[in-house]
Amino acid sequence: MASSAKRRAVGLGENPEEDDISSDEIPEDDDDESGEDSEASEEEINEEVIVDFEAHNISHNDYNGIKKLLQQVFLKAHVNTAEMTDIIIQQNHVGSVIKQAEVPEDSDDDDPDEVFGFITMLNLTERKGVQCVEEIKELILDQCEKNSTHSMNEQLEQILSDTSKPVGLLLSERFINVPPQIALPLHKQLQDEIAEAQRTNKPSGRCHYCLMISKTCKEASKTIPARGGAPKEEYLFVNAEEEFFYEQAIMKFHYSVQEEADSCLSGRWSFDDVPMKPFRTVMLIPADKMPIIMDKLKEYLTV
Repeated sequence: MASSAKRRAVGLGENPEEDDISSDEIPEDDDDESGEDSEASEEEINEEVIVDFEAHNISHNDYNGIKKLLQQVFLKAHVNTAEMTDIIIQQNHVGSVIKQAEVPEDSDDDDPDEVFGFITMLNLTERKGVQCVEEIKELILDQCEKNSTHSMNEQLEQILSDTSKPVGLLLSERFINVPPQIALPLHKQLQDEIAEAQRTNKPSGRCHYCLMISKTCKEASKTIPARGGAPKEEYLFVNAEEEFFYEQAIMKFHYSVQEEADSCLSGRWSFDDVPMKPFRTVMLIPADKMPIIMDKLKEYLTV
């Protein structure tokens, strides 16, 4: 049985499953009639449709959907996404999953409870020693050492070790064609739940910093400095609203996942037919900057 809906968000976008279709997978044919069919198919694929989404409480039924979305972030990194999914489900007082509001009876969708996205916050400090948490810390510090300055790496290591100022991992993932407007009600709901967790003295409400690992990409023709990262304008955020978090971050760096990217998970990395390389952007944001970020989200994402 599906969990009760928290609130509805209306989104405009294409069928998310079509995003993984690559033009390389379409065979070429010199026949004119075939060419016309290809053009017709392309028009059909690019057609926008209206889809209603609902935010639901996270439940055990969402395990496979959440795990798949986590794999979009971590790809082949040594992070136990199965254990992380279990933790997300266990602390379902914080977080939501996105599902289609109404699935027509004649729909080809075999899974009416399919997870199109989710949002949650994990307190990394409170879960010190848990395998997936330690793997995330190791991944971030390793990439920081390779892609940033020595001083930043030392500072980040100190922050992740300081139990007096807990660090929360903010996870907000969705299919690439689910529009950014849906992020506003989800983040509002999450902030309300974090405030309630703080009031009741639960770990998810005691975060001093917010850590994010965002999916970003960059034009393949541009080069990246060996250390220190490149200016933010060279990167595009797959979840567009996360640029507002980037603006408030006190620490940030990028690392390439070009060798790990799997087309079936990450889609075809191109914007306006410009070849793109996939990256991850790590950001550390003070929790007291969240009201500023929420104001930005309201300004730019209100439908």
